[in-house]
Amino acid sequence: MKKTTKLSRRNFLGAAATLAAPLVIPASCLAGTRRAAPSERINVGVIGLGGRAQHDLMPAFLSEKDVQCLAVCDCFADRRNAGKNLVDSRYGNQDCKAYRFHEELLGRDDIDAVIIATGDRWHAVLSVIAAKAGKDIYCEKPFTLTIGEGRSMVNAMKKYKTVWQCGTQRRSNNSYRFVAETVQSGKIGRLHTATVFMGDGFTSNGKENPIAPPEPEVFDYDRWTGQAALAPYSGIRIAFWRQLWATGGGLICDMGPHYFDTIQWAHQSETSGPRFFEGTAVWPPKDMFAQTPYNFNVVAQYDDGVKVIVKKGEKGIRFEGDEGWIHISDAGVLRAEPQSILMDRKIDKQSWRFMGGHVRNFLDCMRSRQLTASNPELAQRNHTICHCANICLRLGRKVEWDAKTERFVADDEANAMLNRPMRAPWQI
Repeated sequence: MKKTTKLSRRNFLGAAATLAAPLVIPASCLAGTRRAAPSERINVGVIGLGGRAQHDLMPAFLSEKDVQCLAVCDCFADRRNAGKNLVDSRYGNQDCKAYRFHEELLGRDDIDAVIIATGDRWHAVLSVIAAKAGKDIYCEKPFTLTIGEGRSMVNAMKKYKTVWQCGTQRRSNNSYRFVAETVQSGKIGRLHTATVFMGDGFTSNGKENPIAPPEPEVFDYDRWTGQAALAPYSGIRIAFWRQLWATGGGLICDMGPHYFDTIQWAHQSETSGPRFFEGTAVWPPKDMFAQTPYNFNVVAQYDDGVKVIVKKGEKGIRFEGDEGWIHISDAGVLRAEPQSILMDRKIDKQSWRFMGGHVRNFLDCMRSRQLTASNPELAQRNHTICHCANICLRLGRKVEWDAKTERFVADDEANAMLNRPMRAPWQI
């Protein structure tokens, strides 16, 4: 789709009106995958080609008839090649371009949207860069390393009128919708507790052994590091970056956005959040690589008394009310008491891997210019719960959060953790 202005600024209402008229579609567009006519396709690029992109995101987008992937980008040469091969094998040609630098991909006028599946430190920064370049964005979670960074990104999406979707795909999953609506309808009575089970968690694989980094064309370590301070290169730093505060937020920030989004949804508090956070943690030894907690138990409480308990365990969420409970596992398996609650379910189970609904919602919102299911404001609020939980653990004490001002109450030490410096030239 050759264009001089980006797709997101087109008059889609006018475009939609033309679809009512007879449309001649070339036979080539109907063969094989029965893709949409070129004039109706949404052209995308992918930045970040790790396992999440290759195994989940790209197959989901490539399966949509009105999507054309034109380019991929990654700091790793082998991932660039794998991403290009995945696209080319889908279309049966060699047209997909592979880039080391995101600036080259974002500089293309024929790309309407980007899928950002990099490490966490890049999500908010790249979202703003892409928005400035006129692209709509599907961004993986967690989309921010700090609460302040997240708010700056939300403001940027408003400024540039960007359609932005957070990769909390459970929001567009019918199994999770059923759970949220069950809680909202009062079928378990008055909600008093939601327990989040985060999985087994992360453990350190030892100590760092710094070595010389590869050649940048093979792996661009400086670019990979992004906004974080440049540290000596080591294999363990690359493999387990989620366990360092400079590049990740541990298990709570990795899985929390999914589960806290569902809780906010069910509790109907999507633009606010809990007020109090306290908890305990087991930390890795100081001479080991990891910095984020091995184990934890956090309790957050809303103004209405509803508590959120966060701990390790088989992944899922359990909502408890004064007349019953409902539990959903990551596989989409539901259990409830009374069991009659489940009789109202009219759909097959959908596991966490179901991507189609969320991808389709994003593409449809690109055309309508409406807010996505996991829009920036909702994402900021559920990510804030993750960061508040981590902050209370790092401080080793209870904290009070004011969702209206997005600051901790009378707590300079905690408020100092709302932002942190970014390494030049990266900024928001």
